[in-house]
Amino acid sequence: MNFPEPGDYIDIHTHGGKAEKGLFCVENLMAHENLLPHNEPGRTFTLGIHPWYLNEGNVKELLTFVALNAENPLLAALGEAGFDKLRGPSPEIQSIVFSEQAKIADSLSKPLFIHCVRAWDELLAAHKKLRPQSIWIIHGFRGSVELAVQLLSKGFYLSFWFDFAVRPESSNLLATLPSERIFLETDGADIDIREIYKKVSEDRQISIDELKTDIYSNYKDVFKA
Repeated sequence: MNFPEPGDYIDIHTHGGKAEKGLFCVENLMAHENLLPHNEPGRTFTLGIHPWYLNEGNVKELLTFVALNAENPLLAALGEAGFDKLRGPSPEIQSIVFSEQAKIADSLSKPLFIHCVRAWDELLAAHKKLRPQSIWIIHGFRGSVELAVQLLSKGFYLSFWFDFAVRPESSNLLATLPSERIFLETDGADIDIREIYKKVSEDRQISIDELKTDIYSNYKDVFKA
């Protein structure tokens, strides 16, 4: 598994992001695309079943694909897995498939990246039931201060949705959260992660280098290196 260097910008969740000197990407692979990781400098990978691409007919196939490949040493984590009330199959199917991926992640002591849209009660219920030992990371977070505090109290890490992170209305949340639980991401959008770091560092009233140090430290804690 490749690992960022101190001083790198870390894009914790991307789809097709371009790694370059000083920029480390965590590339999300989706099981329905049958893609597997490859060894590439400046990049590591996750693999999971996104609820958007899940249906009654492909549950077994996709879970088998994840289970067969989860031990790949180039996979730093599992996911993104999750719950979505706006798009995807029934809540029952989403819950079953999420739980199976969480169990695989736990069995391998790998973190789990989570997609959650308007289903926080379902996610928290799954967390209470499964009692995971591995770390769960919410990708694309854009919720309230109250929701963020609730998730942090359960041990979650938060990676902020790129568009939310650069908006003025996110500033209060980004300024107040503990530094040891945050990540930043592009989610594969046409936005430079450096611009996100710049805005968040201003919100937190610290230098970009200090923010890099905080997020690098979080990466080390989550990915155990």
